[in-house]
Amino acid sequence: MVNVGVVGLGLYVPENKMTAKEISEATNGIWSEDAIINKLGIVEKTIPGDDDGTQEMGVRAALEALKDANMKPEELDVIICMGEEWKEYPLTTSALYIQGKIGAINAWGIDVQNRCCTTVSAIKMAKDMIVADEDINTIMVVGGYRNGDFVDYKDHNMSMMFNLSAGGGAIILKKNANKNLVLGSHIKANGDFSRDAGVEIGGIINPFNKDNVEEGYKSLRLMNAKHMKDGLNAISMPNWFECIDKSLEKSGLKREDIDYLAVLHFKKSMHDYMLKELGLNEDQAIYLSDYGHMGQVDQILSLKLALEAGKVKDGSVVLMIAAGIGYVWSANVVKWGEC
Repeated sequence: MVNVGVVGLGLYVPENKMTAKEISEATNGIWSEDAIINKLGIVEKTIPGDDDGTQEMGVRAALEALKDANMKPEELDVIICMGEEWKEYPLTTSALYIQGKIGAINAWGIDVQNRCCTTVSAIKMAKDMIVADEDINTIMVVGGYRNGDFVDYKDHNMSMMFNLSAGGGAIILKKNANKNLVLGSHIKANGDFSRDAGVEIGGIINPFNKDNVEEGYKSLRLMNAKHMKDGLNAISMPNWFECIDKSLEKSGLKREDIDYLAVLHFKKSMHDYMLKELGLNEDQAIYLSDYGHMGQVDQILSLKLALEAGKVKDGSVVLMIAAGIGYVWSANVVKWGEC
């Protein structure tokens, strides 16, 4: 049987930070520093510097992943870019920019988007491609994220996105790696929420004009806040746990087999609830309060931090989970260490 394993991880974290105090000030004091820290779970978060473009952060993470894998760029067969649509130049293909910059001359590339679920979704796609196509042996999933640029801290509906930060991540998957095996995954979506949240100004329906440009660049909004919040309250957690349980089932595992949860950043109460429901303790996850929410980079960030901290070691069962506006939920399982 063909197996697919993780052979390299790369991360780029900008040096610039925005503190809880600064976030509080940006809300004009509507959110206190204490509430930012203890309710939203943000001590500080990364924000992009002048040269931290979405595509460029992906390049930096890609180079780190190649170094981690001790691999030459020519060995890559495919680059799947999970980086965001907010990038240096609209309508350019980020995967191909990264391919050119890192010298992956034998790889073709494609951009995919599933919002903050994209890394988990792309890992499933990569594994399926490697298993199905005898000509594909190695795939890099890579990209950058800085959607926090669009957040208006004075919009009271947007507190759920005050944590949006910036960074880049990369993960390399290889056929018959015989280590760090990617096992089962499951993804569930509900398109009823597809236009409840997004950047409201600057598209075809509501294009930029001379009067709305400044507003447009801060128009990441809940465009139907009541529908989204009321609807998600009823279905979000059940859908997420369905993805978790089915990914474990496909892996021949159960909840009690989980050793580490690579989870995106969200408010602390939800993080604690997730751990409790899965029967995990605080040492079996890392709460990203010093980073914020790097979108689809979170799972790579969490895994890399866990490896450095010794929370993931040979034999560890890692559960990656993500959710993205649209709305979509996902989970996958990685068995770390040699087969």
